[in-house]
Amino acid sequence: MKLLAFLMAGPTCHHHAMWRHPETENRFLDPAFWETLARTLEVGRFDGLFLADTLSFYDETIMARGGQMSLLDPVPLVAIMARATSRIGFCVTIPANSQDPYTVARLLSSLDVLSGGRVAWNIETAPTVWAAQNLGKEELLPCDERYDRAEELLKISLDMWKGWANGAIVVDKESGDFLDEKKMHRTEIAGKFLGARGMLPVPPSPQQHPVIMQAGSSPRGRDFAITYADLVFTLQHSLPDMQNFYADMKDRLDKAGRNPSDCAVLVLVDPILGETESIALEKQAYINALVDTRLGIALVSAHTGLDLSHHPTDRPIRDIQAEAGSCESFEALVQGTKAGLTLGEVARRFATSDRCPQIVGTPESVADELQDIFGNNGCDGFIVTPTVMPGSFEAFARSVVPILQKRGVFRRDYPGTTLRETIKAQSC
Repeated sequence: MKLLAFLMAGPTCHHHAMWRHPETENRFLDPAFWETLARTLEVGRFDGLFLADTLSFYDETIMARGGQMSLLDPVPLVAIMARATSRIGFCVTIPANSQDPYTVARLLSSLDVLSGGRVAWNIETAPTVWAAQNLGKEELLPCDERYDRAEELLKISLDMWKGWANGAIVVDKESGDFLDEKKMHRTEIAGKFLGARGMLPVPPSPQQHPVIMQAGSSPRGRDFAITYADLVFTLQHSLPDMQNFYADMKDRLDKAGRNPSDCAVLVLVDPILGETESIALEKQAYINALVDTRLGIALVSAHTGLDLSHHPTDRPIRDIQAEAGSCESFEALVQGTKAGLTLGEVARRFATSDRCPQIVGTPESVADELQDIFGNNGCDGFIVTPTVMPGSFEAFARSVVPILQKRGVFRRDYPGTTLRETIKAQSC
C-alpha cells in the first residue's frame, strides 16, 4: 500500500471548513510548520507529500470565505521540507500551461538533485480561466490542445533530463577535465506549441529524473497517464467506482505494453479518527457543520462554469438542472445527488471534502476499510487529505499506520533513498 499526503499552502485542502476547526493551526506561512509536518509524515513512512497548486483565486467569494487556494508557490516549500527530511518524497504541481520546457526541466531537476532524488512532477492539464488571465492569456486552449501542449512539454523535459550519460561528470583536477562533452546530449525538438534547442545544465539526480504524476480521469487524461505516468491520482466516490477506474487503468497499461505495476493508482480519502466509533462520528458531524453554504455555492459555480449565486438556497437542485441542462459537469453533479436535495444542501456536500469519501471510525476500523479497498482492487494506495491541520496527519501516522504495518500491507521502513525506489518497491 502506498500513501501520499495531500497538501496546499492555504486555508484548506479538500474539506473547505478545515481552517475553521479550533484545532487547525493555520500556520501555512510558517516555514517551521512545514518542516515539522514533513518530519511527522516521514516518521509515518508516507511515500510522499503531494502539493497541489492554484495559480489564482477562483472568485471573490472563495477568496473571502477561505476556499481552496494556494498562498505560496509549492516549489520553495519542497526545498524547505527536503532539507528537514531524508527519505520522504515530494510531488510538486506545475501546470502544463504556465511554463516553457527549459524552465520546468531546470527547476524540477534542480529540486531533484538537491533532495537526493525525491521529487515528482504532477502535470496539471486543466487550468481555469482565472489562472490563464493571470498568465496574460484571455482564453484557455481547447481540452485536446491542452493535452497536446502538455505532451510536448513533457517530451521535451524528458529529453533534456536524458542529456547526461553516465560518466559525463569528470571533475579531474590533474587533467583539467570537468565534463566529457561526448557524453552530453543536445535537445533539438520543435513542436506545434513548444520547442527547445540546447543542453540542460543540471546533472541527473540519483533517480535520474523526477517521477511523473497525472490526475486526469477523462479518456484523453487516462491515455496520457498510461503513456507517461508513474503515479495516477483520482477522486472516486465509492468502492465500485474505484474498482472500475482501477481495472480500466490496468487494462489500458497492459494494452499499451507497459507492466500494470509500472503505474500506481492512488485514490483520495478523508479519514476522520476517534477513540470510539461514536466519537469519530461526532467529530465528522462537527467539522461538516462548519461548511459555509455561500462558499459551497461558489465552489459548485466554479466547478460547473455556471453562476448559481442568484438561485435561492432552498430551491431543489433538480429544478435548476432543467435550466442548466446543457452543462455536462452540472448534469454529472446532479445525477450523483440524492433526489429532493436543495441547492444549499448540494453546495454544502460539495464543499465537504469535494465529495471525497470520508472514512470515519477508530484507527482499527479505518485501517479495515483502507485494507478492504486495497485488497479488493480498488487502488494501489491512498492520498490522505486532512480535515484538521496538522492533527489529521499526526493522528493517522501515529495510530493507523502502525496497524497497517502490523498487518503487513504497509512498509516499516523506506526501501532506499529515492522516491522512485519507494513507489516501485512491492514490499519492505
